[in-house]
Order: sequence, then structure tokens, then C-alpha cells
Amino acid sequence: MTGVLTTLIAYQVLMLGIGWWASKRNRDSEDFYLGGRRLGGMVAALSASASSSSAWSLLGVSGAAFAWGLPAIWLIPATLSGFLINWYLVAPRLARQSRDGGALTLTEFIAGPRGDPARRTMMRIGAVVVLFSFTFYIAAQFQAAGTTFASVLGIRQETAIVIGAAVVLAYVWLGGFWAASVTDTVQGLLMAFSAVLLPLLALISVGGPVELAASLASDSGAGTSSGPWTGQASWPAALGFVLGLFGIGLGYPGQPHVVNRFMAIRDQAAIVSGRRIAIAWATVIYCGMVVLGWCGRLLAGDLGDGEQLLFTLATLLLPTVLAGVMVSAILSAIMSTADSQLLVAASSVSHDLQDGRGDSGASLKRARWVVLLIGAIAVVLAIGFPESIFNRVLFAWQALAAAFGPLLLVTLWRGMVAPGWRIATVSSGFLLTVVLSWTVDSPGDWVERLLPLLLALGLALWGSRRAR
Repeated sequence: MTGVLTTLIAYQVLMLGIGWWASKRNRDSEDFYLGGRRLGGMVAALSASASSSSAWSLLGVSGAAFAWGLPAIWLIPATLSGFLINWYLVAPRLARQSRDGGALTLTEFIAGPRGDPARRTMMRIGAVVVLFSFTFYIAAQFQAAGTTFASVLGIRQETAIVIGAAVVLAYVWLGGFWAASVTDTVQGLLMAFSAVLLPLLALISVGGPVELAASLASDSGAGTSSGPWTGQASWPAALGFVLGLFGIGLGYPGQPHVVNRFMAIRDQAAIVSGRRIAIAWATVIYCGMVVLGWCGRLLAGDLGDGEQLLFTLATLLLPTVLAGVMVSAILSAIMSTADSQLLVAASSVSHDLQDGRGDSGASLKRARWVVLLIGAIAVVLAIGFPESIFNRVLFAWQALAAAFGPLLLVTLWRGMVAPGWRIATVSSGFLLTVVLSWTVDSPGDWVERLLPLLLALGLALWGSRRAR
């Protein structure tokens, strides 16, 4: 355990060091929010990928595969579809159009140019949506960090959550976008290493692919009429389950902490190289975590909490130092998302609520204080109202997806949407997601993931016609 702790401390010191280095690169608000729009392909790809994946990708996906068995295979194409949509459809146009318009945030981009009658209202609505959703999202990351620290240090969960949150808040406070992007790059590489090594060792431990496949086939299809691939009792339910998971992929364009990397990328050549890296990274991560969850059904079948599987198998299968690396990978997934979300939340208050105006120095001070405030609220939520990481993340993910994704896609491909329709699109997508998530339970949660997206897309498309 001493070796694990030593590795973990060294890793946290490295993250804080990057934050200190990045603080020297911030000259104005464009540097703090978008790194001066100078991101190269590798940094953009790995930071966008790591920040989109969160603790959900390592702990949540492996835990879902552990609990579901073979049906978890649908998580792989569902998530990869989101990477393809973002890098092929969103990135090239958003990089160019946001640079031309001078927008620093996703909300500012879809709100319209200065003088637009809906701009101020859109900026305020967007800020509220971001703050509401990210409070839940960041709380899930802090909760996961607390669970990891508690396991390693042997301390109370509440204390561990505060420690994990403090490290993230410190380097975001110092370095802003540069700190988030560079640390996310390091964290993304560590996550990929972990997603190759640990599943491979787990697969060897269960006897290889043939033994694993036989085990999955024997326990995934009992009592279902739709076969082992979905685990649902009927074909309509099976279809809903699959469509619901693909709804996760459709939500990628609406994530402000992900698409802001496209707004910061250096040029179109960097997008092409970043695209290859990001899609390869996603394939490694999600295939690895699904395989790990499946192997865990054989290696740790009595584990009560599937979201602790990665840490359990790391300590079971690896030497002490490598187990510490795996624990650091868990924290990488957590921190790479929390830092980006804190930065976007800060920009929503200090930039969007000010309609993009104000002195750069004052804006940076507001941004840093907002980072601390949102972080503190998320800590309270994580300690006082614990929830499944998988469920909490997807709730916030879908709320952001329905609010921003359809309007962003229509704006990029068809031009600006009429003012009133822009407001209706964001508001209806967000509110319908919140209502359905609290009232409707459907296979794969397809109702809350697809209906708000379809409604918002329809409103945006109609509003684009009215703008002509």
C-alpha cells in the first residue's frame, strides 16, 4: 500500500506543477478560456477525449459491463459514434466559425452576434444550464475521487472527497485552460495505458477470449426473448435499450467542456491529426473497460459495487507500483473531466453572464473565484447526496446534450436560427430532459435521451427556416 500511496502523491505533485507552469502562460481571458487558440492536434485530441470520458469511462463503463454482461457491448459503438460526430461534423466548422466570430464559449457561439435581440437572454439561459448540469457532473467526479482516495489512504469518504477536490481546484485556479489541456493530455495517455494493460492481464487470468465468451453466453440470455445481446424481455424493449445507449453518443456535440477544444485548436491540419488520435484512443478505452467488466464477473463475482472493479482488479493482478499507476489512472479520468467542467462553469459566470464584456483582469479574477464556488457546491453534493457515478453523469450529460447539441449542429450547417427559436430550443431540450429523467423509466433510458434531442432538433431546424 505504501508503494501505491507514493505513486499517487508523485502524480498529484506533477499535476500541480503543470498548473503552476500554465499560470505563466495566461495573459488574458482568451488564454485562460481557450489557450489563445493555439492547441495542437495531439493535445486537442487527448484533452477533449479525456475530458469527455470522466470517471464514467473507467469506473462506470467497467461497472456496467460487470453488472450487465454481454449487453454492455453496445456501449462501444454508442460512445464511438459520439467521437465520430464531433470530430467529423463539429470540429472543422466550429473551429473556423468560432474563430471568425470571436466566440470564447459554446454559449456565446450559439447566442448570436452582438446586437442580436436574443443574445443576452441566450447567454443567461446557457449559463444556468451549464451551472446546473455541471454541479451534478462535478459532484460525480469528486465522489469517485473520494472513493479512490479512501480506498488507498484508509480514510473517511468525506475527507477523501475534500482532498481529491482540493487538488483539482488548485491547478485549475492556477493555470486555467492551459493547465486543464496539458494535464488532460497526460491523463489521457495514462488512461489509455491502463485500458490496455489491466484488461489484457484480466483476460489472461480468466483463461483467454474463448473462456470469457463461453461464460458470457451462458449467463446473459436466460429468461429473455431477445437473446443474450440486450438482456431485455421483449424485442421492443431490446430496441429501446440499444437506442437509449446510442443516445449517449448523440449527446457529444452538446458538451461545452469537450467542444471548447475545437474552438481552441490551432488549424485544420491539427483537426485531421487530432481526429485519428481521438478515435483510436476511444476505441482502446471503451473496448478495454467493457472487457475488464466482463472478466470481473469471473474474477470478482462477489464484488458488491461494480464501480470499484478497476481498483479491485488492479490490486489483485498487479505489483504495488503498477497498482498505484492504475489508481492514478482512475484519478486521471476524474480530474480530466472535473477540471474542464470547472473552467467552463467559470466562463459561464464570468464571461457569459457579462455578455462577453468587461476587463480581462477582472474577468480572470471572477473566473477563479467561480471555480472555487462551484467546486465547493459540488463537494457538498457529493458528500451529502451520494449517487451512482454512472447515473449521475448520464443525467447531466443528457441535459447538456439536449440543450446545446441540436442548436449547435443546425447553426454550424444551416446558419443562425431565428432569435425566439434559439431560446425555445435550448429551454425545451433542457427542461424536457430533467422532467423525463425524474418521471419516466424506460429500457436504456431511451425516452429521456432521445425525445428531448428530437424535439430540440425539430425546433432548431424550423427556426433556421424562419431566419431566412
